[in-house]
Parts: sequence; structure tokens; C-alpha cells
Amino acid sequence: MLKNIHHAAIICSDYAVSKLFYTDILGLRIIDENYRAERDSYKLDLVLPDGGQIELFSFPNPPQRSSRPEACGLRHLAFCVDDVLACKSYLESRGVAVEDVRIDEFTGRRFVFFADPDGLPLELYESVA
Repeated sequence: MLKNIHHAAIICSDYAVSKLFYTDILGLRIIDENYRAERDSYKLDLVLPDGGQIELFSFPNPPQRSSRPEACGLRHLAFCVDDVLACKSYLESRGVAVEDVRIDEFTGRRFVFFADPDGLPLELYESVA
């Protein structure tokens, strides 16, 4: 029945800051951007190289996330990368705080966590070489 994940939706508190983070720092490509005046809301559609998408929304005064990262609901978004160490260095060079690299005890692959401008936990997970 289900084939893949089409998109993940993220609500941000500062549209300009989050747009810059997801496009300039993470390198996602914009496929569409719309302002919805009746909601005072932006909707930015971003795409990953494999076709997966992120919808970035802005709304006036969105509530804060309950807790990080064990709130009920979405825990984090994970992105596949070829080299966790290289990506970690790149993010740090752009001023992004990145946690220490960990090793998945079941697969032996490296992974690392960081956060978007609103504190949403993001993960980089090393793909098979």
C-alpha cells in the first residue's frame, strides 16, 4: 500500500531564517513558494535529490514544541548522507551546533544530530558506501 514518504511538514517561527537554513545551509532546492494572505502564512516546498519533499510553513505565533526529543509525535527527521564526518564539519563551519558522532549499535553506521533554527531535531545518517 505505502510506497515511500512524500513529504514532511515543518512549521517555523521565523520564515526568513528557516528558509535560509533549509536552502542555503542544507542545500534543499525550492520547487514552489506561496504566501497565503488569509492565513498570514508562507508555504515553501523544498525537494531532496531523491524526490522527497519538505513543506516549510510559517504561521503567526505558533506554539512551542512540548519537549525535545521525547515528546509524543514526530521525534526527528533523518537524512541519508554519504559521509557523516564531512557533513558535520560543513555544518559546524556554517555555525550550526552539531552533537558528537555516534555509531548505530545495530548497523554499525555513523549518525549525528543537530537542530533547525526552531530546535527541531535533525539527524544525518550515513548510507552504505
